[in-house]
Amino acid sequence: MRVHVVSDVHGNVDALARAGDGADALVVLGDLIDFVDYHDHSGGILGAIFGPEKVATFARLRREHRAAEIVEYATSLWASLTDPAGVVEEAVREQYSKLFAAMTAPTYATPGNVDTPALWPEYAGENVRIVDGEVVELGGLRFGFVGGGLRIVTVRRRRPGVFRPYLRTSAEFTAAVEALGPVDVVCSHIPPDVPELTYDVVARRSEYGSAALLELIRTRGPRWSLFGHVHQPLAPRMRVGRTECVNVGHFQRTERPYVLRW
Repeated sequence: MRVHVVSDVHGNVDALARAGDGADALVVLGDLIDFVDYHDHSGGILGAIFGPEKVATFARLRREHRAAEIVEYATSLWASLTDPAGVVEEAVREQYSKLFAAMTAPTYATPGNVDTPALWPEYAGENVRIVDGEVVELGGLRFGFVGGGLRIVTVRRRRPGVFRPYLRTSAEFTAAVEALGPVDVVCSHIPPDVPELTYDVVARRSEYGSAALLELIRTRGPRWSLFGHVHQPLAPRMRVGRTECVNVGHFQRTERPYVLRW
């Protein structure tokens, strides 16, 4: 059995169309949407709406960890639009129509934090199965899927139209993980809460990892834990007990799927 796994597609339609070549199945671990493109400021939804100069300012504030100024700046951008909600939804729908059409191999997809899972059923074709909090069998192995990110800090509500990430509370995420039961492969967007796996060496900060995923790995010992979310991890892979934990890569940039064979 050969399964190709990708995460953090962020709008790279052409590479996604090739991701399933030669595979029995394609697994997509979320973040399909390219909302803010930090490599190409003219790309992404923000770049298309506001232009590269505005995105460059946003990226600089984020790079400098100036949280309060980011909120103020983003709020001013959305306030300049008459119908921000409509503009954002149209842009998201346009990306999803292309991205889901590119998944031509038998595909199992779970959403990331930069996704709008409520829209997925409208665009997923017959060959795409949306899986979140579910277990599917592939080649005799049980694959468990948990999508989304963690909502750790309550953020002040912003003007309607600001993209709302797919986030779960710690309790919600833990419940979804525990509901999987015994699995051979645990597939998630975010990593287990291990410092080497959550630290981004370019952003110079730790992303949020899941303690529930780490507990599942320690107590149930699946063969693999596959995830993305951290674009430039300190450790792209490491073993925790008998489980091989693998960041499958920032697919938007690498354009290479992680290959799982058994």
